[in-house]
Amino acid sequence: MSKKNKNIYRKIIKGIWIGAATLLLLILVYLFSVKINLFNLYGKMPSYKSLENPEAQNDLSSILYSADGKILGKYFRYNRTQSTFDDLSPELVNTLLSTEDIRFYEHSGIDLRGIIRVLVKNLIMGQKSSGGGSTITQQLAKNLFRTREDELQGRLYQLGIRKLNLGISKTKEWMVAIQLEKSFTKEEILAMYLNTILFGHNAYGIEVAARTFFNTTPDSLNYQQSAMLVGMLNKPTRYSPILHPDLALQKRTEVLYNLYKYEFITKDEFDSLKTLPLGIDYNPEGHTEGIAPYFRAVIKPHLLYWAKEHGYDLFESGLRIYTTIDTRLQKYAEEAVREHMSYLQKLFEAHWDGQDPWRDEKGRVIPDFLERSMKRTDHYKKLVKKYGATSDSVNIILHEKYPMRIFSWSGEIDTLMSPYDSLKYYKKFLQAGFMAEDPKSGQVKAWVGGINFKYFKYDHVKQGRRQPGSTFKPFVYTAAIDQGYSPCFEVVDAPVTFEMPGQDPPTYTPQNYNRKFSGERMTIRQGMARSKNAITAFVMKLVTPQTVVKYAREMGVESPLDPVPSLALGTSDVSVYELVGAYSTFINKGVYTKPYFITRIEDKHGNIIQEFPPRTREVLSEETAYLMIYMLRGATEEKGGTALGLDVRLRLDNEIGAKTGTTQNASDGWFIGLTKDLIAGVWVGGDDRSIHFKTSTLGQGARTAMPIWEKFMLKVYADTTLGYEKGPFPRPVRPLSVEIDCQKYNNPGMKDLDSLDMETPPVEKLNQEDIY
Repeated sequence: MSKKNKNIYRKIIKGIWIGAATLLLLILVYLFSVKINLFNLYGKMPSYKSLENPEAQNDLSSILYSADGKILGKYFRYNRTQSTFDDLSPELVNTLLSTEDIRFYEHSGIDLRGIIRVLVKNLIMGQKSSGGGSTITQQLAKNLFRTREDELQGRLYQLGIRKLNLGISKTKEWMVAIQLEKSFTKEEILAMYLNTILFGHNAYGIEVAARTFFNTTPDSLNYQQSAMLVGMLNKPTRYSPILHPDLALQKRTEVLYNLYKYEFITKDEFDSLKTLPLGIDYNPEGHTEGIAPYFRAVIKPHLLYWAKEHGYDLFESGLRIYTTIDTRLQKYAEEAVREHMSYLQKLFEAHWDGQDPWRDEKGRVIPDFLERSMKRTDHYKKLVKKYGATSDSVNIILHEKYPMRIFSWSGEIDTLMSPYDSLKYYKKFLQAGFMAEDPKSGQVKAWVGGINFKYFKYDHVKQGRRQPGSTFKPFVYTAAIDQGYSPCFEVVDAPVTFEMPGQDPPTYTPQNYNRKFSGERMTIRQGMARSKNAITAFVMKLVTPQTVVKYAREMGVESPLDPVPSLALGTSDVSVYELVGAYSTFINKGVYTKPYFITRIEDKHGNIIQEFPPRTREVLSEETAYLMIYMLRGATEEKGGTALGLDVRLRLDNEIGAKTGTTQNASDGWFIGLTKDLIAGVWVGGDDRSIHFKTSTLGQGARTAMPIWEKFMLKVYADTTLGYEKGPFPRPVRPLSVEIDCQKYNNPGMKDLDSLDMETPPVEKLNQEDIY
């Protein structure tokens, strides 16, 4: 080689070195400038603290657990639950590696071979598809820190050059990936990656996805299940087995081929697996699905308030909330409501035979009922806000038909309906509220707030309040018993008149259910058992409305109560939650325990943050409490008792206390049932009081509400694993101070009926009609 050629060669080599050094320097400067976000050109990088604790970036659902250890539901923005590497099946790991990153265990976050291959395909071969460029660690970096979202972009992003923006995002992901590889093991990275993936259908993370699509757990996923899930990673909607089963099956075959290609399975196994069906067992998790949805919705505001007060985010902090609900009792309660209400709805529709059931007090159709109801809806208010109250557009939209899915007791129906038609359809449904409680502990065991949470969100256990009718009468008798009257105290079934000065009319005389007075002399136990209004009114005069309100308050009724004579017949609205809690005082020997439903809350690591003990107060003596149980047993034991229709299988070798209730025009049907270990209450009626059966014969609580309690208790007693057995209520330790064997009792030492002062202080008003 000549001297001249050597000089040229040296200059070329020198130029290459200078160029390489310059390129390296530029790369280092670029990387440094990206890291410090020079002049905000590139957007922020994750902080060192967040890189050391990436799980803090990963939203965690707060999980609601039942008393028997089952998951009731979750509160989430993204439905995601963490899994560890040990929770992943080997088949799942192999499937993921073979498809997403076969050299995962060989690189340190960046796969240079993969990058070169992508560059060759893009720049030299001109292929647009360049799969394989990102490692699992890089994808984790993107998922954890959302490197491609607008809020993390800098000034250069505003230029709108797609490849430039992609390059900057890739650079960030490379840098984060290297840091993740330094901070975590390969196994931890794999687990974190699978925890951050969206699989569609509101399933974030492998644990939720396994449960959603196969009703299993990640450690049980086999090759064909794993292949389908891995195939969904990049395009969860396109390869959804629910929306596009054919495409999902095709993609699964591609993933299975990768397993064969990298020798995780044999050719025979591949040929066998690809012929199998998808085997979907679809169990979507959402706020409207699952067990006890009304309960979850009702306690949500309580949990939000608690989380805010204690510095947590209910939707992201991964709290573990332990409730008192027993999933077995909850299941039986939901079944009982569903079984009876589906039957009752058919009866209701046949009863009205196509006529509108919204009626005034004289049985006439309320002409503007639907219009007034529509104006209370959120949909109407939004339309008015958009178009104006006088705009024709509002009425046109409300009467325009469009495809919708509606509820029916035979299953969901796809149909064409207008919002107006939909309102008319749904208003005709009867609703129900049911709550069961352990009376000794105050723990709520079952909660059914309506007939279907997806379509009817309003809760009829705690949120809803209605007139209780005769189920309020025990408060009147409690006041009397506590003042020394015996269950054997006799009263004549005759009219009782209250003076109402300043009112029109100036007197008030409650009527019996059948508007007749027998003139029969009966004990107050018999009077309550037969739900005689005249007997209750007589006792109300003895104890006064103000005293009854006092006892109801002490026993947990917090709703407004009017201290008027008609209160004895249940004219003031209360909730199922309040009544069940109040009645439990009788079983709990006179101690009121406020019904509660959360026992403790833990953080995501299992550390107890707060425990919730029961709140109690002594209200009645043990004797008064037992005598009221004896009074309530009259409904299932006395001649003419309103609960004698209960299934003989429940009553045999058992003591049951009960009270039925029916309000005016049969708008509300109630039933409260007590056993030695469990108390439950039921309300049935229309969402609007004007919607009811034509007659009280069909609409009375013994027909509408009691069958739900009956079905529930039959299921409870049939399940021996629950531990609920028949038997008598516990007797007081001390002997009773009054005689309760009314056959032997001749009123010794008790107040004489003829000497009673029947005058009571006048009341200010009476604004409710008779309740029967």
